[in-house]
Amino acid sequence: MEGRSAGDNSLALAMIRVGLEVEVVHTGESAIAALRKTGVNVIVFDASSMRTSGVRTFQRLRRKAKFTPMIHCRTADVDRDESINAESFLVRPFTSRKLLNRVRTLIPADPNSHPIVRAGKITLYPKKRSVNVDGGKERRLTPKQARLLELLLRHPGEVLDRAFLMKEVWKTEYLGDTRTLDVHVRWLREHIEIDPAEPKLLITVRNTGYMLQLAPDQDRNSR
Repeated sequence: MEGRSAGDNSLALAMIRVGLEVEVVHTGESAIAALRKTGVNVIVFDASSMRTSGVRTFQRLRRKAKFTPMIHCRTADVDRDESINAESFLVRPFTSRKLLNRVRTLIPADPNSHPIVRAGKITLYPKKRSVNVDGGKERRLTPKQARLLELLLRHPGEVLDRAFLMKEVWKTEYLGDTRTLDVHVRWLREHIEIDPAEPKLLITVRNTGYMLQLAPDQDRNSR
């Protein structure tokens, strides 16, 4: 966990209480030193108390830890593009439970099993590119469908705008025609909604983008 704030201890303690091994560091150099140790499964980057946004330190860690999942904890005034290389981001204020659910999602319970991304009753298997809802039949996805669903699952309850989704899934900043995005959303609804014509999970936010909507007690979790 990078950064120093009054909330650091409570967040670390919450993870320790459930049996996770946590090391809190307060500088970029200390974080890089910690990465050299074995068994670093996830990095929680919290730069809320820094005089700057901490973007340079975050990007430096990203380069050093290319295959280690990272969660970027940021304030609302930090541009979301600065979290673009994180597997997940959280906007303060947030609860320790929400952070814990994010961490659990990024740490497979069984290193020999397929990694999963889960929100509520929706479970995505990124390597297999398949999804099931509430333990039902697995449905195969195209690469673009899988990537789009993964982004939504990693940010439940957050509105993801069209520019962000187009950049992350299609690697383009061109927004002249986003019908491809709309079509992929329609296809995803056919896989995860009871009635795709009346979606309850994958919601359209008019003039903005899309949001994965879960019941209040269904934050992200993992196997």
